[in-house]
Amino acid sequence: MSQPESDRRTRVTVLVALVANLVIAVAKGVGGFLSGSPALLSEAAHSVADSVNEVFLLAALRRSRRPPDVRHPFGYGKERYFWSLLAAVGIFVVGGCFSFYQGVEALGRDEQESPDGYTAGLIVLGVALVAEGSSLVRALVQLRGEKSAARDPALRTVIAEDSTAVLGVLLAMAGMVLHLVTGDVVWEASASLGIGVLLVYVAFRLGRDARERLIGESADPGLRRGVEEFLTSQAEIDNVAALFTMGLGLDSVLVAARIDLAPGIDSEEVERVAVRIKRSIARTWPEAEHVFLDITNAPPRGGV
Repeated sequence: MSQPESDRRTRVTVLVALVANLVIAVAKGVGGFLSGSPALLSEAAHSVADSVNEVFLLAALRRSRRPPDVRHPFGYGKERYFWSLLAAVGIFVVGGCFSFYQGVEALGRDEQESPDGYTAGLIVLGVALVAEGSSLVRALVQLRGEKSAARDPALRTVIAEDSTAVLGVLLAMAGMVLHLVTGDVVWEASASLGIGVLLVYVAFRLGRDARERLIGESADPGLRRGVEEFLTSQAEIDNVAALFTMGLGLDSVLVAARIDLAPGIDSEEVERVAVRIKRSIARTWPEAEHVFLDITNAPPRGGV
């Protein structure tokens, strides 16, 4: 599947998640204020955070496909990881911190909360569970059907958000049911704190992944190993002194190699060899959009 087609499918997946989260956020918020349920309010904050994050992901899909220019000669592929990092911050601040606040505030109440109106709240959560589950199923179907989808931070963020949303709704429902049965708000407070812990963990995982890509993570080990084996197999190359790779985006990799050529090759032949090697690498690994060869006289190295 071509990358533009993959991006189109991912954009539809993100839009489905955005619409679902906006509707659910309003329903949860109204239900939470009417019932006074801290767990339901925590889930409303969770859905608001997810909605904001979907907007970030749509921006990532659009901006990361801009062509290279003078200021950004390697393109804008890393925009996906920047917006994914903002999404992780949004999950942490809007979702996680608000959930912790709701849980702690509920634990500090002296009086027991009345469970009046919780039936409507449980109905809202039931509808949210169906909506979040449907969005999750669509994202998982796309992940299974596209080989490169697992590397797309936008799709991975949607899957993480929807999976967390399903677990969060189940926690909120459990807290509300136990509150109804026991009349003790501690169960809902605990559910809010649990939702907060869940959101902070997901935010940490997404943020760590985005950080690795933004600071210059190397390319897939299989690609690196394949390029090195290809270079060392060339008769004109005596030694591969160093090989560097870096991911520039979802389907763009930089490859830079310091190579020692065999003696007796004149300058014109060096140019022909370099052009042939670059074309062969680009043909075998299409994601290697930028290939640089540095001709050097270097002693053999002990390892990569």
